Amino acid sequence: MIAPKLAPGDEVRVVAPSRSLGIIAQDVREIARHRLEHLGLRVTFSDHVEEMDEFHSSSVRSRLQDLHEAFADPNVKGILTVIGGFNSNQLLSGLDFSLIRKNPKIFCGYSDTTALQNAILAKAGVVTYSGPAFSSFGMKKGFDYTLAYFCKCVMETAPFSIEEAPTWSDDEWYLDQKNRQFDPTTGWLSLSPGEAQGRIVGGNLCTLNLLLGTEYMPDLRNTILFLEDDYLSSPEIWDRNLQALLHQPSFNKVRGVVIGRFQRESQMSHEFLKKIHNTKPELHPIPVVANVDFGHTTPFITYPIGGVARLTVTEEGAQVIIDEH
Repeated sequence: MIAPKLAPGDEVRVVAPSRSLGIIAQDVREIARHRLEHLGLRVTFSDHVEEMDEFHSSSVRSRLQDLHEAFADPNVKGILTVIGGFNSNQLLSGLDFSLIRKNPKIFCGYSDTTALQNAILAKAGVVTYSGPAFSSFGMKKGFDYTLAYFCKCVMETAPFSIEEAPTWSDDEWYLDQKNRQFDPTTGWLSLSPGEAQGRIVGGNLCTLNLLLGTEYMPDLRNTILFLEDDYLSSPEIWDRNLQALLHQPSFNKVRGVVIGRFQRESQMSHEFLKKIHNTKPELHPIPVVANVDFGHTTPFITYPIGGVARLTVTEEGAQVIIDEH
């Protein structure tokens, strides 16, 4: 089930299912709000979005109430998470999936939001979007690519191809918006060749794996997995988290894998990715490409969790097309 696309005049509600808006600087909030308003969207905030405890989050009750109110409000057409975090999976047993199924809306965020997005697909059958959070819109420089793919995915209906960004950054942009470090991209990394089409499942790998063995994990059959991880990862941690996913009974029905760009602190390299891939015979018969423009570096695409993608990988390069979103 795909929600209606956002259009000028629509209300977008900002919610905090993980970390609070309270950690976001006022100038970043204002830039984000103005950028969304420039798209013609009207930004509102949930009642408990500023609530913050010692975990920089809020109570399960407050977070559930805000999510339920956002999905139930007929005036709200889109929902943006503030940022990621660590604890959105606390909400799963209390989430009203029937309410979400009856009120499908554009729901966008990334990182820890992965738990909610894949659970919503599994339990409500609603497509959600891995893409910029509200705080992401507060980035002054280097945001054009991210903004363009957000619009392609949640404000337009046509299929679109993912093109490599010309530059990328892994700096703490919110600390000093004037002095940013951008580097040329080095190209996508083809790990195994092939062609595939399938429904998209995935997001942040360590968060997705929190759903393994639960009723909130989507069916992996006939899927293309989009997977990434952040600075807390490393080649060893990525290896074992990926292996846990490969052990799922239905993994032999996965049709392809697209891996996002790693943060520098992870110490992941093309050489490590190749070595890890070589130890995974489950991946060798299907197309796999890495270093694609999504994850915790910037800029990054928006892609539909539950949508449909086509993947072609050759030794010379790769093509990813989002057909249904």
